[in-house]
Amino acid sequence: MAAAQEDRLVLAHRDGRVGRLVLNRPRAINALTHQMVLDLHAALDEFAADPAVAAVVLTGAGERGLCAGGDIRFFHDDAKLGGAAVRAFFRDEYRLNHRIARFPKPYVAVMDGLVLGGGVGVSAHGSVRVVTERAAVGMPETTIGLVPDVGGTWLLAHAPGEVGTHLALTAERMTAADAVYCGFADHLVPLDRLADFTAALAEREPADAVREFAVPVGVAPLAGEQAWIDHCYAADQVEEILERLDQTGLPEAKEAAELIRAKSPTALKTTLAALRRARRLPSLAAALEQEFRVSCAGLADHDFVEGIRAQVVDKDRNPRWSPATLAGVTAEEVARHFAPAPEELGLA
Repeated sequence: MAAAQEDRLVLAHRDGRVGRLVLNRPRAINALTHQMVLDLHAALDEFAADPAVAAVVLTGAGERGLCAGGDIRFFHDDAKLGGAAVRAFFRDEYRLNHRIARFPKPYVAVMDGLVLGGGVGVSAHGSVRVVTERAAVGMPETTIGLVPDVGGTWLLAHAPGEVGTHLALTAERMTAADAVYCGFADHLVPLDRLADFTAALAEREPADAVREFAVPVGVAPLAGEQAWIDHCYAADQVEEILERLDQTGLPEAKEAAELIRAKSPTALKTTLAALRRARRLPSLAAALEQEFRVSCAGLADHDFVEGIRAQVVDKDRNPRWSPATLAGVTAEEVARHFAPAPEELGLA
């Protein structure tokens, strides 16, 4: 029975006063499959109903990271067949993100190593979000022709100033200090204290464990770049953002511009529109509803399949975007992504 449990991709059990969830796909850096999403839903149902469970703790198996995102090879293969399975995955994943944000008990997410895309969705909406010094947190979607989702547009839109726009368009990763600064995490627990911290949660309140084991996070690198980031990314068009980045003369801004120019033009323009709209939305639920529309519409984009092909399938790192330039992406094409979907999530 123990061996069968270890073979499961989500391990769930009660340990003292906490329900423990372990993403157990370490060879894939715990990338989420649809079944893993459904298993997390079921485990949260059980823990919510169990009066002996006072809190939930999420960790990832292995040394490489909590979760590197969704299983994007599956996205690639299914999108070529019409995308019905990917739409079903998105529906259940986004509902899970919302469930985590509204979970009635403390939800402690341990964000160690890589925490990307879907990994952000299962951690950064929790009530107690802990990073280690080796955390690398990010939304890499524009690199593969997608738009940030899993509530990422909500988090990015509410980061200080225009830092979220910078992170979304460049797909750069946050350090532990950046993640706290940007509102993706709350506390830093060093690796050499992490095992004791997670063990202590079985016996005490998360707030008490945090007080004992967390340390000051330090100055966020992004905080020192806030001035040029706010100036450049305040523009309403990606083309103007690039112009401002070029004009600063700063090496950091030049690097950002180079990163952006390598991304999908369609994904860039749609991402900027999604972030600007997310700022005006009333809740995470409303942002997830918007993301579901954008993601489902994006399944029909050439760049959805092409970006994953270039980065993950063939690994030639040479995506052939279509349209190939920002000028080729019309306002009508961007607007298409925000049209009502055939079905909604029913969250807002």
